[in-house]
Amino acid sequence: MAADQILNWGDFLLYPLLFKPIYKSRIWGGQRIGEIFHRQLPSHDIGESWDVACHENGTSMIANGRHKGKALDQLIKEYGRKLMGTALDEKDMEKFPLLIKILDASQLLSVQVHPGDEYAALHENGELGKTEMWYIIDAEPDAYLYYGVKPGVDADEFRAAIERGEVEPYLCALKVEEGDVLYIPAGMVHAIGSGIVICEIQQNSDTTYRVFDWNRTDDEGNPRELHVDKALDVIDFEGRYPSEKAKGIRVEVDGGFKTYFVAGPYFAMEKLEIERGMDERAEGDKFFILTVVSGRGSIDYDGGSQPFEAGDSIMIPAGLGEYTIRGNTTVLKSYIPDREKDIISVLETRGYTPNDMEAIAGLFD
Repeated sequence: MAADQILNWGDFLLYPLLFKPIYKSRIWGGQRIGEIFHRQLPSHDIGESWDVACHENGTSMIANGRHKGKALDQLIKEYGRKLMGTALDEKDMEKFPLLIKILDASQLLSVQVHPGDEYAALHENGELGKTEMWYIIDAEPDAYLYYGVKPGVDADEFRAAIERGEVEPYLCALKVEEGDVLYIPAGMVHAIGSGIVICEIQQNSDTTYRVFDWNRTDDEGNPRELHVDKALDVIDFEGRYPSEKAKGIRVEVDGGFKTYFVAGPYFAMEKLEIERGMDERAEGDKFFILTVVSGRGSIDYDGGSQPFEAGDSIMIPAGLGEYTIRGNTTVLKSYIPDREKDIISVLETRGYTPNDMEAIAGLFD
């Protein structure tokens, strides 16, 4: 988009938006989100903090500026593409495309899988599928998670293992530590191990098929519901995606380093390691979500400055123009990508080949 086509910021009365978290109690939750990010949690078993959400199961309220107290869906109705961007598909305008969460796995989560768009639309009343990614914010020593079924396992064998209550030997286990990234496309079986705090960036969907729950019961002593038939319909038994961490491509930029970790069809994520200040730009075509995983600082833009601290997620409206992220901080930048423009051509100018770019999860899906 040419400079004279960039949306006029002053006309739209928009600015970097902060949100009030939506907390979800979970059987596997705890207090780590409050401890790490200095938040007062409403109960002892908080497993999820929905930090940017626009879903029927939870919609974020704006926490700063002239729009404080408004719901995100209300602001989208008021400003439309002035907030969201000119390049988004109509389906992304009709339903906000991203959901940003912080997860506290104080106990082992169930083994689960998510459907893709086509299956979810058919079997879940038009809901979106759920492709997601995890950034490990904190992990206890020797923490691990499960990520994919082992090679050679088929649906019949896996069903028999579920019925016997012996699922673990058929799953790939992976040790994780702070800073690791995992890409979890629809169909990838997974379970977060205990002692892990995660930033989850995902499609805007709340559809989960629980495969196995380690024979746990709820507060009333009842086994938790499983969704075995649907899960077996959608699990990737062919190993289309390797059970390994995303490698990414780390490049030096003015003000620090940028790592391109994920660039799938539904979202991209770049990790920004900012030493003092890093210049960014919203050109009117797309919005961005900045999730601060460590440090503190401010977003300086034409017309103001918005301070932030670790744990904040900030929505950068599409027309903000040039802005600077200041501070000694690490930020996850998520958005709906034009993969050719935003990633491939940028890295080609730095000498990276398509073979090199295979390190970016989902880029060639």
